[in-house]
Amino acid sequence: MRYAYGLTSALLLGGAAATLVTGYPAGAQVAQNESSEMSKMVPRAGAPASFADLTAQLAPAVVNISTRQKVQVASGAGANPFAGTPFEGLFGGQGGGGAPQTREAQSLGSGFIVSADGYLVTNNHVITAEGKGQVESITVTMPDGTEYPAKLIGKDAASDLAVLKIDAKKALPFVKFGDSRNARVGDWVIAIGNPFGLGGTVTAGIVSAVYRNTGAGGAYDRYLQTDASINRGNSGGPMFDMTGQVIGINNAIFSPTGGSVGIGFAIPAETAAPLVQKLIKGEVIERGYLGVRIQPINEDLADSLGLEHNKGEFIQMVEPDGAAAKSGMQAGDVVVKVNNKEVTRDQNLSFLVSNVAPGTRIPIEVIRSGKRVTLNATVAKRPTEEELQQSFDANSEQGDDAFNNAPTQQEQGAVEKSLGMSVTPLTSQIARQLGAADGTKGVVVVAVDPSSDAGQKGFARGFIILEANGKPVTNQADLNAAVAAVKADGRSAILLRVQPRGQPATFVPVRLR
Repeated sequence: MRYAYGLTSALLLGGAAATLVTGYPAGAQVAQNESSEMSKMVPRAGAPASFADLTAQLAPAVVNISTRQKVQVASGAGANPFAGTPFEGLFGGQGGGGAPQTREAQSLGSGFIVSADGYLVTNNHVITAEGKGQVESITVTMPDGTEYPAKLIGKDAASDLAVLKIDAKKALPFVKFGDSRNARVGDWVIAIGNPFGLGGTVTAGIVSAVYRNTGAGGAYDRYLQTDASINRGNSGGPMFDMTGQVIGINNAIFSPTGGSVGIGFAIPAETAAPLVQKLIKGEVIERGYLGVRIQPINEDLADSLGLEHNKGEFIQMVEPDGAAAKSGMQAGDVVVKVNNKEVTRDQNLSFLVSNVAPGTRIPIEVIRSGKRVTLNATVAKRPTEEELQQSFDANSEQGDDAFNNAPTQQEQGAVEKSLGMSVTPLTSQIARQLGAADGTKGVVVVAVDPSSDAGQKGFARGFIILEANGKPVTNQADLNAAVAAVKADGRSAILLRVQPRGQPATFVPVRLR
């Protein structure tokens, strides 16, 4: 499963209800989860005495998916060249030498058939090579061991969905999407998939949370959480409710160890079903885009701004000439409503904007300097994930690392006592050494106490402090005054706008000591 590392644990990637119309000749084909016997398999009062009948009905539509890939690796003598890579159950050849080499590898995952004529759904990361790799073939293996070559019909990196097609020359067992909006915490579910390449495996559990936000960010950070065991290789497999409907697509696990610890995530059916239909039809998936870099309002940010916790999202950066910039949005704004809908942890800014058609004009309510301001933005079209990554990489290049001659000691003052760091004025010479733009005003961090909140949040020698508490900082006296104002206001944190060396400016809340 794909890795997305957090601070202490790893998130391993591993709608309204709709019937898919595929053009298959009319006949008496019935979905595996549409049998009149389904209601008899599970008592309405709770879990069945056994999941065997339900599994026997549904398992024929769940498949194993494998890919053959060519990947570039930097091999080392005696080392496993594939250790730590983000493929599902990756394995490959041996080799030595230090130069990058192209080798064959295989990834393994799961999927499920959604039409009698062979359309099936999986995760995009199951059938996509990482880095400079290239997928050469995709094979689908049925529960009875029959193998079919698969054709990629469409994929969508943002939602991590993909649609494949196999030609079986016969009607295939299939299942349909249910309505995940009816899922409730505590409902029983079963997951069927291909963990660790072992073959069809069934696990059972309950819905632990609905629309869980994992903190990974993005428009699709809204999952059904379950304690049904999900492991590497389960990615792309279905999560069924007790009526046999697909209410989720198993996608990730949260784990400090790499194995299942009972916290798994599935893409909700209400999110997946409409996107799957578009991919089957060959339609382009377009999403709204404002052109901002955002951060949830965590406790430190809320305290530094004097705002309510867990409401709204903070604007760290606004892209020049983007939809947000044209609307008048500014770095430091807190967005609290989008198109008259509240911005919350379960309904974040990315989700709300992505679901607005490009070209639509919408109202956006922000808090700026403690006052509510309503802006009007014409939503743009979201770039591809590749374009966004290239933009991110370009903005993350490191600048000149020549900041070595500034003083490391400053006299004790409010800044050092309250923030745990020493600063010095930003001269033109230091600005050039740090790669800052001409005319940049601020103070430069020359020493940080690692035990302070600033130290814990990554502040380091060479950071430029541009603003404090929403006001420009041109010298140490400005910073001292901002600290004093925050204390006088009874707040326990101050919001600083800082520019790390060679990187864009960003807002960071720092707790006072």
